[in-house]
Amino acid sequence: MSPTPDNPKAVPVDHLRFHRRHAHLAPTFGNDTFALKAEAFARFFGTPMFLGAQTLIVAVWIALNVSGITHFDVYPFILLNLAFSLQAAYAAPLILLAQTRQAARDKAQSDADAQHREALAVANAERQAEAQNTSKQLLELLEQNTRLTEMTKQLTERIDTLTCEMHAQFVRKP
Repeated sequence: MSPTPDNPKAVPVDHLRFHRRHAHLAPTFGNDTFALKAEAFARFFGTPMFLGAQTLIVAVWIALNVSGITHFDVYPFILLNLAFSLQAAYAAPLILLAQTRQAARDKAQSDADAQHREALAVANAERQAEAQNTSKQLLELLEQNTRLTEMTKQLTERIDTLTCEMHAQFVRKP
């Protein structure tokens, strides 16, 4: 929102107005629940919370099995390796899915930015042409004004001359 002296309550500017027409390109795999949940889950993989929770689970898992409190996965922790393999099997495709969706959003944004820059370039060229035309008209008006000023000067001088001649005639007549 940009208030001006003329309009103190300016309308808010929609900064994404050039991107809206490309919004349909953003969801590469659609906006269905699976795609959105998969992307959210892939984003969660890179968070400190996930890394901390995974580290805690692995530490507890190993501590329980090494200390002898439980024996569901004794050394060499084959079940833990299976869990890591399963996690990797799902994590990699989910991360690729999220990257593909992000790449599509980035491309849509880039296309919108390129179109906006092109529109600005066209508008700028039009403004420059209009400025040149206005400058040309102003120069013509200045030339006309100069000619009119010269004519006014000549006519004023002529009137002065005639006035002087008339005064000279009136002074001689009596």
